[in-house]
Amino acid sequence: MLKIGQINKLTVLKHVDFGLYLDGGEGGEILLPRKYIKDNCQPGDNLDVFIYYDSEDRLIATTETPKTRVGEFSTLKVVSISSVGAFLEWGLLKDLFLPFAEQTRRIAVGDNLLVYVYLDNTSRIAASMRIERNLDKTPEKYEVDQSVELIICGETDLGFKVIINGKHLGMIYHKEVFQALKQGQRLTGFIRNVRAEDGKIDLGLLKTGHHGADDIGPKILSLLEKSDGFLAINDKTSAEKIYDLFGVSKKKYKIALGGLYKKRLITVSNDGIRLVLTKA
Repeated sequence: MLKIGQINKLTVLKHVDFGLYLDGGEGGEILLPRKYIKDNCQPGDNLDVFIYYDSEDRLIATTETPKTRVGEFSTLKVVSISSVGAFLEWGLLKDLFLPFAEQTRRIAVGDNLLVYVYLDNTSRIAASMRIERNLDKTPEKYEVDQSVELIICGETDLGFKVIINGKHLGMIYHKEVFQALKQGQRLTGFIRNVRAEDGKIDLGLLKTGHHGADDIGPKILSLLEKSDGFLAINDKTSAEKIYDLFGVSKKKYKIALGGLYKKRLITVSNDGIRLVLTKA
């Protein structure tokens, strides 16, 4: 079955002066313009192509890879605005349409927008800024400390709303954030809790307890090596300075520091920490 807005494997039917015609099944013969033909293709060959509608509303194939596909969330730049909506740059010759009805605020050329890509009721590819409406409401079984991929949706009084694994809505509370975050940013996070009463999902950017601190230890050692084996920081250093250096809470830093000390990789004194030099 032909999937508009996705990569399809289609069979070459015939050569024409201006490209190749591919077998689109129920979509009929679909043109792959000559400029996208990379190899000496022959009838019967199978090609991986992205399918969309061109500026004349005809199905067209391309071997170029767009920045996003139907069913995905992505951050795209506004390149023009017309009387019917806006257009976003997504890596293809024809810009992606963002209807006025799918906009949630006033936008301008040059803005970077987090959008969901979908097929409208005429099977045309379009974008929507209505993020939460396009998320999966089906409960998912997540485990505490499970690693997940996040996209920042926006900030509220409580924290940051995030998209989890491209499907579900979650929240990172302000107390869990120790770095600058912005809408559309992608990063790895960890499940804190899935609330039994309402299914809402809480997240953090580090694993809980000592597991999260394991990631900080190598950073401390690396900075020590670059600083001739000494840093004027210890367990009394302010939380602000710790964040500036390592991008984590002081609690995580102290756990990591204790772990390095127990392994006899560092010494801790009133003036700072020192790298323990191993004998050759």
